[in-house]
Amino acid sequence: MANPDRPQPPLADAPPASPDPRVPDPRAGRAGDRYARELERHLDWLDSFTSTALGVLSAASGIYTYLGVCTLLDDPGLWTTFAALAYAIAVSVGIFVFWSYLLRLLPAVRSAASRVGLMLTMALGSVAIIAMSSWLNAAALAGGAAVETHMATTVQNYQTSLERAHANAVAGQALSRDVARVRQSFQDLSEQEAGGTLSGFSGRGAVFRVLTQKSAELQALEEQLVSTLGPVEQTFAQGNTILSRMRGTSVMPGPLEDRTVSFSEDAVELAGLITQLRQLNPAPLVSRAAQDLADAVILPELDGATAATRAGQSSTIEAVLTLVAQRAQTLTTASAEVMALPPPDDALYTPMSAADAVIAYAGNFVPAWAGAISIDLLPAVLVFIIMVVQAAIRSGRGEEHSDDRMTVGELRAALAASEMLRQHEAVFSPAPGAVAPGGPPVPGGDSGRGV
Repeated sequence: MANPDRPQPPLADAPPASPDPRVPDPRAGRAGDRYARELERHLDWLDSFTSTALGVLSAASGIYTYLGVCTLLDDPGLWTTFAALAYAIAVSVGIFVFWSYLLRLLPAVRSAASRVGLMLTMALGSVAIIAMSSWLNAAALAGGAAVETHMATTVQNYQTSLERAHANAVAGQALSRDVARVRQSFQDLSEQEAGGTLSGFSGRGAVFRVLTQKSAELQALEEQLVSTLGPVEQTFAQGNTILSRMRGTSVMPGPLEDRTVSFSEDAVELAGLITQLRQLNPAPLVSRAAQDLADAVILPELDGATAATRAGQSSTIEAVLTLVAQRAQTLTTASAEVMALPPPDDALYTPMSAADAVIAYAGNFVPAWAGAISIDLLPAVLVFIIMVVQAAIRSGRGEEHSDDRMTVGELRAALAASEMLRQHEAVFSPAPGAVAPGGPPVPGGDSGRGV
C-alpha cells in the first residue's frame, strides 16, 4: 500500500507547470540570438559588394548626366567638355557619399527623433538629386524623342492654323454668290425700267442709270471675289507641301541639329503662307463694299419731259435707294458672319533643347523619367531594407543586448593580449616556496596570478 506521506512522481502525461511570465525563457533567447546571427551573416555578405553596386549606380548616373549637360551647352570646345565632365563627376561623388551616409547611419539610429530627422534629410537630398541629375538623365534618355515630339506637335498646330485660314478664306469667297444674287436683282430691275415697268415710262432714263450704276459696282465686286479663288487654292496647296516636308523632317534619320534648322526654315515659310491666306479672305472687302453701296450713290439729273414724268422718276429712285440699303445690309450681315468665324491661331515654332523638351513633354515620356529617377533613388530601397533587417536583429536579441561579436582581427588581438599578459605574469610572479613580504610562503607561482 502506498504511503500517502511519500511524494508521488508526476504523471508522464501531465502538462508541465506554466512558467512564470516574469522570468524570460532561455530557449526563446537562444532562438532569437540564432535568428539575429543569421541575419547578421547575411548583412555581412551583402555589405561586401554594396559599396561596389552603389558606385556603379553613381557612375551610371554621372554618365547620363554628362550626356544631358552636353545637350545644354552649345560650344563643343575643350572647356565645355571639361565643364560637363566636372559636373558629372561631382554628381556621381555626391550621390555616392549621400547614400553611403544614409546606408550606415539611418538603420543604426534607434530614437524616433533621429529617424525622423534622417528621413527628412533623405527626402531633401532626394529632391536635390532629382534637380541636379535626374532631369538631365531623362534628357539623355529621351531628349531626341522629346524634340521630335515637339516638332510633331508644331506640325499639328500649323496644320490646324492653315486649314482654319483656308476655311475662312473659302467662306469669304462664298459671299460671291450673295453678291451675284444682289447684282442680278438690280439687272432685272434695270431691264424692267427699260420696258417702263417701274416708273411707268419706258426708256433708259435716270432710274435706269441708277440701277445700272449699282449693278456695275456689284459686278466689279463679284469679279474681285472670283479672282481670289486661284491664289487661295494655290497658297493652300503650297502650305500642304511644306507641312508634308516638315513631317518628314521630324521623323527622318540624321543629326537632330540639322533637322531642327531645316524645320525652322519651313516653319517660317509656312507662317507666311498662313498670314497670306488671312489676307486673301474677301469678307472685309465685301463688308466695305456693302457700306459703299448704300452710301455712295450718284443721283442723275431727272430727264423727264414733263413734271409728272420727273415726279415719277424721283419716287422710283427713292424706292430704288431703299432697296439698295436693304441689299447692302444683307451683304453686311453675311460678311460679318464670315468675319466672326474663329481666326487661325498664331502658329509659332520655338526651337527647344533636349532638356527643355523633356520637361515640356514630360507626360509623354513617363518611362524615361521613371528610369532617370530610379537610377538615382534606388539606394533608398536598400536603406529601408537594412532598416527592417536591423529592427529584426534588435527584436531577436532584445533591446538590452550588447553586441559581443568578435571579428577575426579582434580575436587575434585578444589572443595576443592574453599571451602578453601571461608572459608578464611569468616574469613578475614569485617563485614557488618564496616568502611573500609580511605573509606565509607562497605554495606555488600560479597561486599569485589573477583570474
